[in-house]
Amino acid sequence: MRIAILGTRGVPASYGGFETFAEQLSTRLVARGHDVTVYCRSHYVSPRQIEYRGVRLKVLPTIRHKYLDTIVHAFLSTLHAATERYDVALYCNAANVVFVPLLRACGTPVAINVDGLEHKRKKWNWLGRAYYRLAERLATWLPDELVTDARVIQDYYLAQYNCPSVMIAYGAEVERRMDGALVRRWGVEPNRYVLYVSRLEPENNAHLVIEAFKRVRTTHRLLVVGDAPYAHDYIRDLRQRAQSDRRIIFTGFVFGEAYRALQQNAYCYVHATEVGGTHPALVEAMGYGNCVLTLATPENLEVVGEAGIAYSDEKDLAAKLQRVLRDGALVCAYRQRAQARARERYSWEHVVDQYEELFARLTGDARPNRPAADGTPSDEPELERVHVRAAD
Repeated sequence: MRIAILGTRGVPASYGGFETFAEQLSTRLVARGHDVTVYCRSHYVSPRQIEYRGVRLKVLPTIRHKYLDTIVHAFLSTLHAATERYDVALYCNAANVVFVPLLRACGTPVAINVDGLEHKRKKWNWLGRAYYRLAERLATWLPDELVTDARVIQDYYLAQYNCPSVMIAYGAEVERRMDGALVRRWGVEPNRYVLYVSRLEPENNAHLVIEAFKRVRTTHRLLVVGDAPYAHDYIRDLRQRAQSDRRIIFTGFVFGEAYRALQQNAYCYVHATEVGGTHPALVEAMGYGNCVLTLATPENLEVVGEAGIAYSDEKDLAAKLQRVLRDGALVCAYRQRAQARARERYSWEHVVDQYEELFARLTGDARPNRPAADGTPSDEPELERVHVRAAD
């Protein structure tokens, strides 16, 4: 199939979850024999780069503005994609749903991954939140398929809009390798730091983690991994909060092998997001064998199940973090649980199986039937879709 992925900043990943998703999905689809194009933004990917690990890159400009960056680039990407006549297209981010009819009018089937409930994010003003509410509603009828990445989000669309969706979670690599060389650049040693990863925006609660860590008596460090292009005031506040504690280190964005090393060599991982579906960093932390402490939101609890430690607020996090830092046996037990759950539920290969099946169905092709490990044909897992309509 000729497949287009639109709506992300591009690959290789250098920003957030959607970009990592686009990289993992596109490269793995190419390895399976498909022709995949990812549309990229020129201030994240060089216009001279036309290919990445077999994936075609189409780099286009946009307006670097908090409210225009995504939709302007998606509009230009859609105009280009309309001339290419792809077999199927996948949009990322509900904000881009307004451009779906342009591709469908050209005969290209379209799916959209709506991500989480963006209208709840504190970074948007009233107009931004209103637009995302409209985009949610449009996503229930403009594309050929609506994709959600968590059961909580799937249930929301069914209850709020009486709309079924295909639920395909985010994926994770499952491995853990100790590598001190890559983490020492930040002045830490393997197994001697607590890790926090997110875009540094208010609803991701880095301030909560920093304040909780300041209460904890330990020689371990706290590594705050991430950044955000339009949250300068919030990031300034975070750094001011951390000034009194030399144990707290800000790394900025980290990707690739360095990011894997930070995840795989952490003593434990703290997750604090309160808005969204399946959060990439949380799934990745589980796959990389971390003992996970997570804010007890429905979305986060859905991901960790019994394989993580839930907390309710700053005081609760401080107490549980103190306990974890004193009990290595507890940490080892939760590391094993986390990796087992990631391997069972969040394998990237399983995620790609589901998208490949979805794309094949949208193009009218027969479902792929690749051989099993023993060489015998095996049916691929069917896409999980809610058909029951919500009660009136």
